[in-house]
Amino acid sequence: MSVAIVLLTIALILVVALLAAAGAAMLARLNGATYPAAFQQAALVFAAVISLAAAVTAALASLRS
Repeated sequence: MSVAIVLLTIALILVVALLAAAGAAMLARLNGATYPAAFQQAALVFAAVISLAAAVTAALASLRS
């Protein structure tokens, strides 16, 4: 696999994770959460998206081998 494809995939995953985190923070603020609580929710969602991407990558790598 080309290095460019790997880098583009990593960038896409980071963008999706950041968008999901921003959406979670916005929804938390609309629900009346304080800024620290909204930031905590955003961090939790960001970590969840990155963990999900790592799990999918591991599953696909095991199928390829």
